[in-house]
Amino acid sequence: MSDKAPGGDLPQGLGKPAKRALAKAGIHDLDQLAGTTESELLGLHGMGQKALGQLRLALADRGKSLADDKRDG
Repeated sequence: MSDKAPGGDLPQGLGKPAKRALAKAGIHDLDQLAGTTESELLGLHGMGQKALGQLRLALADRGKSLADDKRDG
């Protein structure tokens, strides 16, 4: 038996703090990340550049990416 959440396909090497941050934000799989920006992810307590890179790579492997950050100026 597995305790893995249905549809949970986050990278295996993702650190526990990053996994907790995503879970707290209601993100349990890569499909949910498609509408999320890097700024939003980095704003989560426990999410850092290393985890962000792992998520970017995992999304790219599936032909997806994070949403673009919109900046004024």
